[in-house]
Amino acid sequence: MSRLGPCLSPRPLLRGPWAAPRGLRRVSVAAGLRRGPAGSSTASVTGMEELLSRSVPPLPPYETKEKAPPPAELRGAEFVRYYRALGAGQPRAELLTRLARDFGVDHGRVAEFSAKVLQAREQQREPGALLQAEDRLRYYLNPQYRGLFQHLGRLEGGLRFLVELRGDLVEGLATKAVDGPHVKEMNGVLKNMLSEWFSTGFLNLERVTWQSPCEVLQKISDSEAVHPVRNWVDMKRRVGSYRRCYFFSHCAIPGEPLIVLHVALTSDISSSIQAIVKEVPPLETEDTDKITTAIFYSISLTQQGLQGVELGTYLIKRVVKELQKELPQIKAFSTLSPIPGFTKWLVGLLSPQTKELEKNELFTESEWQEISEITGDSTTETLKKLLNNNEWVRSEKLVKVFHLPFMRLCAWYLYGEKHRGYALNPVANFHLQNGSVMWRINWMADTSPRGIAASCGMMVNYRYFLEDTASNSAAYLGTKQIKASEQVLSLVSQFQQNSKL
Repeated sequence: MSRLGPCLSPRPLLRGPWAAPRGLRRVSVAAGLRRGPAGSSTASVTGMEELLSRSVPPLPPYETKEKAPPPAELRGAEFVRYYRALGAGQPRAELLTRLARDFGVDHGRVAEFSAKVLQAREQQREPGALLQAEDRLRYYLNPQYRGLFQHLGRLEGGLRFLVELRGDLVEGLATKAVDGPHVKEMNGVLKNMLSEWFSTGFLNLERVTWQSPCEVLQKISDSEAVHPVRNWVDMKRRVGSYRRCYFFSHCAIPGEPLIVLHVALTSDISSSIQAIVKEVPPLETEDTDKITTAIFYSISLTQQGLQGVELGTYLIKRVVKELQKELPQIKAFSTLSPIPGFTKWLVGLLSPQTKELEKNELFTESEWQEISEITGDSTTETLKKLLNNNEWVRSEKLVKVFHLPFMRLCAWYLYGEKHRGYALNPVANFHLQNGSVMWRINWMADTSPRGIAASCGMMVNYRYFLEDTASNSAAYLGTKQIKASEQVLSLVSQFQQNSKL
């Protein structure tokens, strides 16, 4: 997350028999619902209820919680086989819904022990009695299905399965294939459990080179969500000279990339992604004297089931330490990040705008007059169409006239647009939480169709001053204060002077 760009669907690098096998499968709940209830004839409601009753261990009484025998391994294995046999679709969505609804928290017990906690407080009993009452309440706040997840996590291949299952939950909730407060609660419980199981102590940092196993290179290519890999030559370049690629794997799922970070080693802070992923550098040995800067230009979560689990922050920190050991002369650490959502936001601002020139609030009068002369239209409808179909980049005049207004609009979008007091843009929010500085907005930094469509070709550098990241992070999380450079603040000031928003 996440994450310098959102995670997109994997894109295979090779097809046919040469394609390397996948590790963790992503199975879509929603896809099956669109096709129809595949497999519903074999998944009777009665059979499903019986399976869940056998598989989900009952919550033992508080007094015997330490002595309760663990569930038989066969029960967990049976659940895994049954779930996978259902395939994508309505039966799997039905099982998840029943698991969340029928095997959650015992609300009667929670009410009972909540009352006992209140009673212990009112009677001002000794601290030990109050603490024991609170411990009992805490115990009964655990949903019953948590015991199933704990048991599955201990099985061989169980952690892999739980990541798959949560991937189905995340996708199902996003598409409304599964819904409701019980399912949302179960998704949160499983996310928290995965956050513990995938903490940094269990993660291994691995570097990818051209000598890495073919299947690892394939998975890295498949998972690239920010700047898709085009072919093997492109892949070789991204792990070759002046480049680094790292990923986290888990000790229970060795060799499986969970989150991937791509780094460019340069002499300055890059302002264009074309120079990193499109231009072919000469095949030469690295000259370490030329390397003073590390640019994090892509970070991609490979498993949908780990969405919301904090991995990206720790990966960046680990890679910084790794680079400092290998190349101690590096003094600057920065990203070159996409700005997903900017074009959509801008088009949304144009939609309610009045069609008369003098009431337009996004451009100065001279800017709008120049735009109108080039487009032959004084309304915003033509501008919206140009933004939606990317046609404006074909006109050198429009590219020139849009430069300044789009830069200040983008600065405001990143700096001023908020969600609950924090940056609205998810990439900005991620790096600001990590303690970075919003350093520089770059015009025509990504001229690919995806870059133009997402952010009118602009990208942003978030710079990490290692000695200030902790204080910057605390300031952002505590007071919601964004640290930004003079360039960004100047553009924000220009926006505020020119706009009535």
